[in-house]
Amino acid sequence: MIHLSPAAANEIGRLKSKQPMNVLFRLTVKPGGCSGWFYEMSFDEMVKVGDRVFDLNGIQLVVDPESLDCINGLRLDYSEDLMGGGFRFYNPQAITTCGCGNSFDFSK
Repeated sequence: MIHLSPAAANEIGRLKSKQPMNVLFRLTVKPGGCSGWFYEMSFDEMVKVGDRVFDLNGIQLVVDPESLDCINGLRLDYSEDLMGGGFRFYNPQAITTCGCGNSFDFSK
């Protein structure tokens, strides 16, 4: 299960309102980044075979099965500070994270 804070859901909803109708919010994990893996967020119009769809705070979140293994239990938040706003990832599967907070490593 993935958890979206109300602030993250509001920001995703704001970004989604600028997209074509009926897009889904997709969260994927890809190799790369400072610690070995990074989060990629995008909008998608299709659910692919094997995808899990979560309805979280009014947002339909789509995650592929390989990514879900890496982020099960993830809490996604959004906050603003003097440098601007950004999403914050709190992943219980991560064994290390880099300073930017968008890259992590986990044990398989």
